[in-house]
Amino acid sequence: MRHLSNLLISIGITIGCATAIAESKWPERPIKLLVGYSAGGPVDTTARLFAKYLGDELKSSVVVENKAGASGMIAADQTAKATPDGYILNFVASPSMTITPVVQRSKMFNPRTDFTLIGSVVNYTNMLVIGPQIPANSIQELIDYAKLNPDKVSFGSAGIGASNHMSAELLRQSTGTEMLHVPYKGNSPAMMDVVSGKITFMFDIISTAKVFVDSGQGRALAVTSRSRNPGMPNVPTMIESGIKDYEVVGWIGLIGPLNMPDAVVAQLREATNKVRSNPDFIAAVEKGGYAVDTINEIQFGERIAHELDLWQEVVTKGNIRPE
Repeated sequence: MRHLSNLLISIGITIGCATAIAESKWPERPIKLLVGYSAGGPVDTTARLFAKYLGDELKSSVVVENKAGASGMIAADQTAKATPDGYILNFVASPSMTITPVVQRSKMFNPRTDFTLIGSVVNYTNMLVIGPQIPANSIQELIDYAKLNPDKVSFGSAGIGASNHMSAELLRQSTGTEMLHVPYKGNSPAMMDVVSGKITFMFDIISTAKVFVDSGQGRALAVTSRSRNPGMPNVPTMIESGIKDYEVVGWIGLIGPLNMPDAVVAQLREATNKVRSNPDFIAAVEKGGYAVDTINEIQFGERIAHELDLWQEVVTKGNIRPE
């Protein structure tokens, strides 16, 4: 028995050493970074920028692979089911983790339990832009107008369950105001109808909405972050505008399959922290309308859980169903 015990101990030590050696050599081949959206879009563009800096830190190639479909959930599902060796990761946008799974009643993956959270990388904020036909210069004036004219206020979105749909639905529920949702196939056609007066307003990412505000085609009433946006310092927040506790900030982060080796996860988190503190990376993402996010993995998990609870409540209360 003593010999058997010693043999088992020896085998255990050998396996442990082999695992440590394997982890210490990671990465030995290119890392695949899945993106759940088509090439050329804002998530893809940011992913390619991040991949370059992450690869520099890891001294390895990080290759972006587009897996568009189901509002990013196909890429997330493939990540959840991948071998947890650190060679398949997902540069995931928040709607794919906290909105679309709730709206679609999806069973593809569980956002709370099926991933290793490496870290949030960037944040982005929406801005409410109103068309020229509505006599409202503040959120409160828009709400007052909507209550006096319950059949005249409409809002556009990129589709049912899109983040800007949910932002407007949260506003509608928070204020008890009747507003008609008009879904589009993308943000651009919706914004065109806002500035032309066909619909009343929409929420859009500041970097794209700012063009229409600066040109005078639309008016910015509020931003959805808790504090004012540096690029639009004169535009109040929704909270400042009287909508209590209203905060909707999107994010894009790095996740991997569950049960990745601890040493690989630690290496990825360290590399991600270095990228997030790189002045060149910060300048580049800010130019694209994003802000670097510096929360740790625990806070990242808490954020996902909070947003899942928030959007589940909004979806249930609004009886929102998938397209």
